[in-house]
Amino acid sequence: MKKLWKVLLGIGAVIVGILAMSSKGSKKQFKKDVKENKKKLDKVKAKQKDLDKKEKAIKSKIAKTDKDIQANKKKIKSTKSAKKTISNFEKKYRSKK
Repeated sequence: MKKLWKVLLGIGAVIVGILAMSSKGSKKQFKKDVKENKKKLDKVKAKQKDLDKKEKAIKSKIAKTDKDIQANKKKIKSTKSAKKTISNFEKKYRSKK
């Protein structure tokens, strides 16, 4: 029974040793992947800054055009009375043939 436990313990030690040796390579790969991801992240952040600048410019243009539209709407006169006059004229003269 003691020999069986020693054999199992030996097999377990070998497996753990193999895993420990293989994990060193994966740490290097992990560090490499982290560096690549940081580079990609920096590129994305740079693009985001450009997009933020463009977005601010577009929003300012929209605000300016909204102000222009409001100013133009203030200058336009109402046509309600003219439409009413036309409809009264049509009722009075054109409907009778």
